[in-house]
Amino acid sequence: MPAVKRFFSAFFFSVLAATCALVGSANADDSASEFSNQDLVNVDIITSEGHFTLQLRPDVAPATVANFLEYVRSGFYQGTVFHRVIPGFMVQGGGFSTQLQPQETGAPIRNEATPSLPNLRGTVAMARTNAPHSATAQFFVNLADNDFLNPNSSGAGYAVFGKVVSGMGVIDAIANVNTGSRQGMNDVPLQAITIESMSIVDSSDQ
Repeated sequence: MPAVKRFFSAFFFSVLAATCALVGSANADDSASEFSNQDLVNVDIITSEGHFTLQLRPDVAPATVANFLEYVRSGFYQGTVFHRVIPGFMVQGGGFSTQLQPQETGAPIRNEATPSLPNLRGTVAMARTNAPHSATAQFFVNLADNDFLNPNSSGAGYAVFGKVVSGMGVIDAIANVNTGSRQGMNDVPLQAITIESMSIVDSSDQ
């Protein structure tokens, strides 16, 4: 099966599993205004493969950024893994433990995908099911310009909310690990790539 087709079927399974147990946290739409007028914010991510930094865009995707930062602040991502890696396409994480158990998440958020922030190489976007407004915690980094993930007349698209500004080599290294099938999921790294920590830093400090 072609990698992109595997991606869409597996995307549905993995995000659906991660949203099956909601813990009732506030919808990020309610707190989006907190970030709408602030400077861009960076998030440092330390993984078992190395360190990289994301710069988030609350000016374009305020609800998505608010949602992501809520998970970062709570420590949700610590100990989760990059569970899907497809070279030339994307690396996805933020929803499963090292044992590939789905993690409890908050309520889904609305889809803020926009043509003004497309799925280009190095951008970070939210994973979701086939339902447009179903993203919770899982995210992916684009390894290429994936135009077919952008919103258009035939689909809602996948919401980009930032980009990698440092450490793209780490993302490329993750993309080159050996993968296989585990627990009914394809393209899973054979050796777990773990998110050890995430921390919020002011972009002016970078």
